[in-house]
Amino acid sequence: MNVDNERYQRNKDRLFNRTLEQEAELVRIEREAIARYAGDLTELEAALGVLRIGHHFGWRVLVLIHNKRTIRKYEQILNINFREFFPAEGPSHERSIGYGWAKQLGNFWKAVSGAIKIEDRRIISDDFKEGA
Repeated sequence: MNVDNERYQRNKDRLFNRTLEQEAELVRIEREAIARYAGDLTELEAALGVLRIGHHFGWRVLVLIHNKRTIRKYEQILNINFREFFPAEGPSHERSIGYGWAKQLGNFWKAVSGAIKIEDRRIISDDFKEGA
């Protein structure tokens, strides 16, 4: 297996595995959001994308890469609360460069608020490396 295939397989192996019930719940939320929504289609599209990746990365990564207003907007579109619906850290959270730095710096909420600036807070990689 070459390096790209190994990287892909490693990332694939740590994806969140949904149960049939969880998958059905995602489909229900998605269908209800689409049926209810009126407005900018790109906002619905983005909210549905967050719905699909939230279990993989966790709500802590989501609140780090989006501002409060955007999080509230997506929660309203989907009619869910991210902190209740998604795990704090999903199995792929270590791929988030920004989250890795926030954890290393030791003050996650200051990073979320912007009091601590984190470069590449929206980038994912294979793994955050301390001191990277």
